[in-house]
This record gives sequence, structure tokens and C-alpha cells, in this order.
Amino acid sequence: MRAVITRVKNARVEIDGGVRGKIGMGLLVLLGVKSDDTEADAVKLADKITKLRIFEDSDGKMNLSLAEVNGGLLVVSQFTLYGNCKKGRRPEFLSAARPETAVPLYELFIGECRRLGFDVETGEFGADMQVFSQNDGPVTILMDTETL
Repeated sequence: MRAVITRVKNARVEIDGGVRGKIGMGLLVLLGVKSDDTEADAVKLADKITKLRIFEDSDGKMNLSLAEVNGGLLVVSQFTLYGNCKKGRRPEFLSAARPETAVPLYELFIGECRRLGFDVETGEFGADMQVFSQNDGPVTILMDTETL
């Protein structure tokens, strides 16, 4: 699994002009699922992301986790994170999981974040979504279960 994690002041995802999910201060997670990802990958990634210490403490150091700042979590599916641009100018997405694999792992990731005690807002898997965010910092982390 691959995630782009952005510390935000606020974020929302809209579908057909209506708000599907929104958070105040917290993390926007764009989540991609690879064809050979497993349930263990989803659990490990949820644990790692929710415990990241990327919020500032009173000394201005990134030392606090999402739980410690009572932050929100917005998770949006993003198969294009597995776009391969090695050949030509049009990316191919052969590494991205097909929906029958990706949806259960995406939902497991969300469920695991909730099991860890977080309120999670989401987009809608496979929908045409517009994502809006106000980056904080900016702080953006790329995480991949292949390198965790």
C-alpha cells in the first residue's frame, strides 16, 4: 500500500458538488492499493500513520501524534499512486489493485483506523472526487508498506 499523508488545517472531499467527508485540523491520506497488498499491509499502515509524530508541540517541534492533537482523519482512495511513467508520456496502472482486491483492503485500512480510536471521514471508492485541503507547514509524507 502507498499513502501520501498531508498535515492539514482542514480538508474535504466533494462528489457531485456535495460534501462527502470533511475534517478540521488533522491528516489527509491519499491511499493506493497495489495488486499484491495484504491485510497485514493495511493493518501495519494504519498503525504507522495514526501514530506519526508530525504535529508541533509547544516548542514548535514535530513531536505530537494525531491522537495527542485530537486531529481528524480524511482517507481518499487514489489508485493513481501506482502510476508507472517509465515508458512514454501516458502512465500505466498495472500495479494498482483491481477493485475486487482494493476495496476490501481500503475498507480494512479505514476500519483499522477506527478500531484504533479515530473518527475517519472518507471519499467514495471509484468516484470522481474533488479534494480540497489547506496544507499545514506544509508537511507531506510518502509512505509505502514495501519500505516500512
